[in-house]
Amino acid sequence: MKNFSWFSWRPGRRFVIGLPYLWLIVFFVVPFLILVRISVTDMGNGVDPFAPLVDTASGAWRLILRFDNYLSIFRGAEAGAGAAWGDTLYLDAYQTSLKYALFTTLLCLVIGYPFAYFLARARPSIRPALLMLVMLPFWTSFLLRVYAWKGILADQGVLNNLLLALGLIQEPLTLLYTDVSMLVGMTYVYCPFMILPLYATLVKMDLRLLEAAHDLGASPWEAFWLVTVPLSRSGIVAGSMLVFIPSVGEFVIPSLLGGAENVMIGRVVWDEMFSSNNWPRAASLSVVMILLILVPLAFYYRASSGRDRAPGAS
Repeated sequence: MKNFSWFSWRPGRRFVIGLPYLWLIVFFVVPFLILVRISVTDMGNGVDPFAPLVDTASGAWRLILRFDNYLSIFRGAEAGAGAAWGDTLYLDAYQTSLKYALFTTLLCLVIGYPFAYFLARARPSIRPALLMLVMLPFWTSFLLRVYAWKGILADQGVLNNLLLALGLIQEPLTLLYTDVSMLVGMTYVYCPFMILPLYATLVKMDLRLLEAAHDLGASPWEAFWLVTVPLSRSGIVAGSMLVFIPSVGEFVIPSLLGGAENVMIGRVVWDEMFSSNNWPRAASLSVVMILLILVPLAFYYRASSGRDRAPGAS
């Protein structure tokens, strides 16, 4: 009877386990392979990004793969074979994107952790209302929320008019199209993605561990730093990934709130694809951006899983 029960549940278990893999294959692996295929396409003088990769005109099969688009990332789009490496618009865009994504993630963590902690420790009767406040911005169009910040941060916007009325400044501050406006917009948009995973982790924490820490003489700050923070590591990692990954490829917020000198990789990919009509180069930029995110992430999870399986690991 036991073997029969295990056998009868086996297809269901396979379905439950296989469904996420099928989702990843259809919506990540297949699009990624399409990007790789476009990135090595030789369009020649044509406009077809899906030009054939095999030449059969001469009677023999010959692969036509163009890797110049990847090389151009490191030595410039129009540079020759002897051009200097490492000083290109593309590398600057990657560096800018990673910088803003990192700052956005840190700001979201600093703002989101106290809010998630308060939310997890609030009375169960008011938690739904607080969660509603976190998710309320999602009920409004993403584009409208970004445009609202333009009205707030403009020279004659809400914030400058308020500061002028209070007598705190004598002339309007330049807030729009600066680093500040970009970080404010990105932090505002992505902060809920940090709060929700942190809340899901903190609300399940056993409060008796904090009581034990206090009984052993730990101060509230020591108990928080030595007990709460380590136990919420999974929420910190999940929230950071949910913020960092989309922030790297952000396009709308830098276009509406950022300055002309703050060129992020999302804008560069857009220009290459729709302004220059160079789909292979845009695809190669996207492939490199994906690898910049996934490769370090894979090494991190591999190291984390190895540490968790180590003898004596808690």
